[in-house]
Amino acid sequence: MGDVPGIQKLINNFAGEGKMLPVSINQLYENLRDFWVYEEKNKAIACCRLHITWKDLGEIRSLAVAEKEQCQGIGNLLVRRVLKEAKKLNLKKVFALTYVPSFFEKLGFCRIPRTSLPHKIWAECLNCPKFPNCDEIAVRKEI
Repeated sequence: MGDVPGIQKLINNFAGEGKMLPVSINQLYENLRDFWVYEEKNKAIACCRLHITWKDLGEIRSLAVAEKEQCQGIGNLLVRRVLKEAKKLNLKKVFALTYVPSFFEKLGFCRIPRTSLPHKIWAECLNCPKFPNCDEIAVRKEI
């Protein structure tokens, strides 16, 4: 529970730069069990979450690594942890909507058309400031 303010700061710093979507404190508390957090000296410096969207499909969301800590393998570590969890849950595929598809491609994800994703995932997009002009790129990995 103590990680929530740090997670919010981390994500919303990137959101302020237009690199990801902002999150509210309420959203974080409601979804805290989905998160993996990487800490150093009791400070959240990276986070990632697995959101289950359907019986066989999960989404990687809120992947953020503090700028000073990037390029050290932390994001890679968190995504691998999320994929391991997805496999334990018997999910068959995991996708992400991202502005950095090359990061995911290095982990075995492939670009896919956003229209190939189930309509169910778009329900949350209605609250997005970029709706309906989404410019994120969809990537997916089969597990």
